[in-house]
Amino acid sequence: MRQKPSMDVAASLHALPTEQAQARRFGKARSARSTAILEDYVELIADLIGSSGEARATDIARRLGVSHPTAINTISRLKREGLVVARPYRGIFLTEKGEALAKRVRARHRLVLQMLLALGVPRETAEADAEGIEHHVSDATLKAFSEFLKRSRVSKAS
Repeated sequence: MRQKPSMDVAASLHALPTEQAQARRFGKARSARSTAILEDYVELIADLIGSSGEARATDIARRLGVSHPTAINTISRLKREGLVVARPYRGIFLTEKGEALAKRVRARHRLVLQMLLALGVPRETAEADAEGIEHHVSDATLKAFSEFLKRSRVSKAS
């Protein structure tokens, strides 16, 4: 039988954090939103190259549901960040830095997806939710997800 949480725990869930703590949390969220777009592009470019051997701005725009000029502007930002190189009439390619980022993003996505599925979230919903969560989750939370999944696999095997 599960015990009811104490009033202290319930109250702490609704307590207003300190100004500094709240500002830090919102700052982290703003930063994650800023990098989320770059991460989505890099991950998609890696996937396109892996599946068809090339990534073109037109394909990127269609798959991300953005206009061609929006894709071009973001690709320019990726170039400035040193994540991609674009060759005229040849498509977009990841730099080593871009490939490393794509690998990290893909691993993070996979772990978040596995966690959501382990919680019983339907696959389609888990896939959609993982797209957002993967950009905002901390390394500490990812580690906790990983440990939880390892423990749950061990207990299922027993």
